[in-house]
Amino acid sequence: MSTLITDIGELTTNDPELGRLTDAALVVDDGRVAWVGAAPDAPAADERFDAAGRAVLPGWVDSHTHLVFAGDRTAEFEARMSGKPYTAGGIATTVDATRAASDAELAATVRRHIAEAVSQGTTCIETKTGYGLTTADELRSARIAARHADETTFLGAHLVPPGADADAYVALVCGEMLDAVAPHVRWADVFCEQGAFDADQSRAVLEAAAARGLGLRVHGNQLGEGPGVRLAVELGAASVDHCTYLSAADVDALANSGTVATLLPACDLSTRQSLPPARALLDAGATVALASNCNPGSSYTTSMAYCVTTAVLQMRMTIEEAVHAATKAGAIALNRNDIGHLAVGARADLHVLDAPSTTHLAYRPGVPLTHAVWRKGERVR
Repeated sequence: MSTLITDIGELTTNDPELGRLTDAALVVDDGRVAWVGAAPDAPAADERFDAAGRAVLPGWVDSHTHLVFAGDRTAEFEARMSGKPYTAGGIATTVDATRAASDAELAATVRRHIAEAVSQGTTCIETKTGYGLTTADELRSARIAARHADETTFLGAHLVPPGADADAYVALVCGEMLDAVAPHVRWADVFCEQGAFDADQSRAVLEAAAARGLGLRVHGNQLGEGPGVRLAVELGAASVDHCTYLSAADVDALANSGTVATLLPACDLSTRQSLPPARALLDAGATVALASNCNPGSSYTTSMAYCVTTAVLQMRMTIEEAVHAATKAGAIALNRNDIGHLAVGARADLHVLDAPSTTHLAYRPGVPLTHAVWRKGERVR
């Protein structure tokens, strides 16, 4: 059944030929965008939705989350707000809780957070393993993630479990653990950071994953300048995420590569770190994405609008750049060309704002502006 969405005050297509349209309409048919153009020229359809002058944009593409978890880390958060610095070691708290939880409990948590994200306009979401850190627990995390998320990533190299030998654990990740989870994931990731995995260990994980046919992602340069960006670019990773602390050479490397710099501003605010140098990356020509990094320790939010608002108000991105980063660039970070834009043939993922333009996302910070959401052509809100 086809649906005509008409009287769109502002339509953000993220298509270089269509651009941003006013007084626009589009037709959704069989889960895809079937027509885009001026509202007076719109063809007939089986159903009609009057946007009443509201803005329409592609659904948010959240390309970095950690949703398969259990437990609570409010005590850690309160300690940070009192001045304690963030370290990677807090992940171990969530590992203990996740291992103790049942499959049903973990799946319910994933479903709840995805529903929360969808209600705010997110229509494609990636999520990772990484809170199991044993072969059995990483495997069940991968299976749960694959059942519910659009994109799934193996992050066995999230942290060396307390008491484990680092090199022995890396060998486990590159061998038995990778073999077990590979059928259930599309990507592999590594936390290349002080307190987690060094450059040589990270390279071993990424090269093993690439040999198994998985796409590559990297957590890098979150707590300080380090080898994460350089390693991601060298190995052709689709994305390097965090990018909080970058040298001029890092910025140049990203600008001259196909690796997306995925920025996670909600995490930087929650850990009281500097915000990433979005302006420098964009001015250099790098592709910049925004993602929520939803996780229980350092960024417990599913709100992509919050990330967009932060990018505009505090990271010197324009609203157009921030919306592109949270939609089209997120799709690029996932090697997807069917989402993040609203040209003919794209997956019909639409976000209708209760506002006349996307500018209101930053102009009215904190105000819930999602009016309606379509995902794969079906209205889900």
